Amino acid sequence: MLKENNAKYGVEEIQVLEGLEAVRRRPGMYIGSTGIRGLHHLVYEVVDNSIDEAMAGFCSLIEVTLHQNNKVTVIDNGRGIPVEIHPKTGLPAVETVLTMLHAGGKFGGAGYKVSGGLHGVGLSVVNALSLYLTCEVKRNGFIYQQSFSRGKAKTPLEVIGESKTCGTKITFQPDPEIFEELVFKQEEINQRLRELSFLNQGVKIVLRDERTRQEIVYQHNGGIQDFVYYLNKNKTVIHEKPIYINKKKDDVQVEVALQYTDSYLESLFSYVNNIHTIDGGTHEIGFKTALTRVINDYGRKQNLIKNGTVNLTGEDIREGLTGVISVKVPEPQFEGQTKTRLGNSEVRGIVDSVLSEELNTFLIESPPVARRIIEKAVTAARAREAARKARELTRRKNFLENSTLPGKLADCSERNPAETEIYLVEGDSAGGSAKQGRDRRFQAILPLRGKILNVEKSRLDKILANEEIKTLITALGTGISEDFDINRLRYHRVVLMSDADIDGAHIRTLLLTFFYRYMRPLIEAGYVYIAQPPLFQVIKGKNNHYIYNDQELENLLKKVGRDKIVIKRYKGLGEMNPEQLWDTTMNPEKRTMLKVSLNDAIEADAIFSMLMGERVEPRREFIQENARAVRNLDV
Repeated sequence: MLKENNAKYGVEEIQVLEGLEAVRRRPGMYIGSTGIRGLHHLVYEVVDNSIDEAMAGFCSLIEVTLHQNNKVTVIDNGRGIPVEIHPKTGLPAVETVLTMLHAGGKFGGAGYKVSGGLHGVGLSVVNALSLYLTCEVKRNGFIYQQSFSRGKAKTPLEVIGESKTCGTKITFQPDPEIFEELVFKQEEINQRLRELSFLNQGVKIVLRDERTRQEIVYQHNGGIQDFVYYLNKNKTVIHEKPIYINKKKDDVQVEVALQYTDSYLESLFSYVNNIHTIDGGTHEIGFKTALTRVINDYGRKQNLIKNGTVNLTGEDIREGLTGVISVKVPEPQFEGQTKTRLGNSEVRGIVDSVLSEELNTFLIESPPVARRIIEKAVTAARAREAARKARELTRRKNFLENSTLPGKLADCSERNPAETEIYLVEGDSAGGSAKQGRDRRFQAILPLRGKILNVEKSRLDKILANEEIKTLITALGTGISEDFDINRLRYHRVVLMSDADIDGAHIRTLLLTFFYRYMRPLIEAGYVYIAQPPLFQVIKGKNNHYIYNDQELENLLKKVGRDKIVIKRYKGLGEMNPEQLWDTTMNPEKRTMLKVSLNDAIEADAIFSMLMGERVEPRREFIQENARAVRNLDV
């Protein structure tokens, strides 16, 4: 239910802290970077202001439009930014908000109880970094408009019409003097808006892309329960409905949705005021502590955990768990400038208390679900013990130590990890060519025999028993699971180099699944790459061309003609001699490599579950929906 628009949010709620010049000089301090991530951050800051209105109970609709000329418009039906003259600045409040850093309704006034965004600097930062920005406000029965450029007002605030509704409309164009890239990616913005729609129950969010003429509408009346359903859409669940908790204590709103699946992996996502806390924090600690204690206490009382046995660990209890934790905190304290970890000590106790009480009630009232959860955790505990023994065995055999490297590894002479790279190559044939063609100073080669184990369908004890995975762990030097330490990584470029066919694609997917599930910091640090070997060799006379896709081949044939031309289609890396493999795929001066990045952990989790999990139907649907988008198909 939306609150009345005349609720207290006026000029007196806008507080001024300081001026604006530093933003243009050091934009990275405010939006992270001037690359593609920083560009999209501008959109999120404007949207977050609208979301803050929704969290305060005054906004039910947010519309985002991507225009042809790299402009973006964000419209909401909130209260509208105040337009009255601010007593301290002598300027309209809307101009104050847009031109002065740390001016806004989020510094202890009654404007907002909780908020995300950059805590009052969001709109001014967007304005400072925009070539052009126009703000339109519907408020007090009128429509007001003011235009800006690079953080400075270009027109005065003026009335341009009348309106019976309220709201704010921001249109901006990023400044090419600031940003390295100006083209917005619909997919990336789409991911954030989808996430916000789950976290803000009932709010309708619309994304329109004029460039593709697409419109996507999100509205989730089930809130984070719908979020859990979405995350588990490709998994087999062991109880039909998520466990849902929503309770306020000491001005902190705690909302939790949990659902167990038959998988062996944990998928936990936490948020504070709609900000994804990827490094967790006190709310996650409180959640995990309460979950472990309550499950163990219930299991003991019901004799599901036998006397004389040790308690289940948190890792046991969270196996197969998909969970979303969303807390609303009036004064959040984040550790680090990127806001990835919550530091408020009191939130730990609040989340612990709320979850303990509500989860215990649920277990008592739902004994069949409780029994299935505990039975799964007990089985996980047995597997964990087997994995512990396997780890100890591998330590004794020096599998996880650098002192004894795998015999099949052709190592490099350089010992500085920042200067080295390792190629994970499919098969001995390709491995032989790579070993002969490489630069031995900084390039290491590890041939892998066939396809590694699908870790999506396996527990850690089975994974640690797989010879190819043990060899890979040993070569990288990081260890795995509890032993993982990225500081022990022996190469800062881990390159997946497989054939350009179906089997090669499958091997890449298996390796990426392993890295994502058990060595995710490698991806997050930007250390994982995919080599791009050529698909064709085209010879005409003395000219030799290497071609990497079908479209490139067509373009070349149009240019040079088809007379007296020899086209060779490479079926595998082993068909190249060492010189060719070096020239096309391994020479840093000529090669093309794709860096594997992790922009959206939620979508990555869903994709790996769908592609590599037990359920066949989601995979079939994915293939049917995306078959036309395949670029290279080897049959």
